[in-house]
Amino acid sequence: MATNEANKKIPVIPGLAQDDGDIFFMKEALSEARKAYSLNEIPIGCVITHQSQIIARAANLRTTNGNALHHAEILAIDQACKAIGDWRLDDCRLYVTIEPCPMCAGAIIQARIPVVVYGAKNPKAGCAGSILNILEEPGFNHQAKVIAGVLEEECANLMREFFKHFRKQQK
Repeated sequence: MATNEANKKIPVIPGLAQDDGDIFFMKEALSEARKAYSLNEIPIGCVITHQSQIIARAANLRTTNGNALHHAEILAIDQACKAIGDWRLDDCRLYVTIEPCPMCAGAIIQARIPVVVYGAKNPKAGCAGSILNILEEPGFNHQAKVIAGVLEEECANLMREFFKHFRKQQK
């Protein structure tokens, strides 16, 4: 579970960007992304907060676990549901280093998470505005407010560094 520092109370008002809180929690998501990188996984990290406390954290583990479903967001949603004791995470906020893919965006909608904060865009698979915007699609019975670009450069640089390293290994 989270450390005392990670549990530090930072007021978060659902639906409104809170710069200090968003930056603090995105740094925690970046820590998870670095764990993924150290495992030679695509470096995506996610944390979920409830009442300004981290209740779930996960790194991308698709390769490690040999499971296409083990994206950071999916793993964190599973942890958060267990922590809350319900599938509805309607009082939570999700922080992820990279814009969610279609699968993760769908899971976010199904879990009723009202606010998603992400770092860098995902131009090849992003479904929070880059290719589609599943999270704010009015045709669904639930939408999530999207706050994009929190620590964007740091999140994007970690991805660039990973893929530069990955391409060198492939040669």
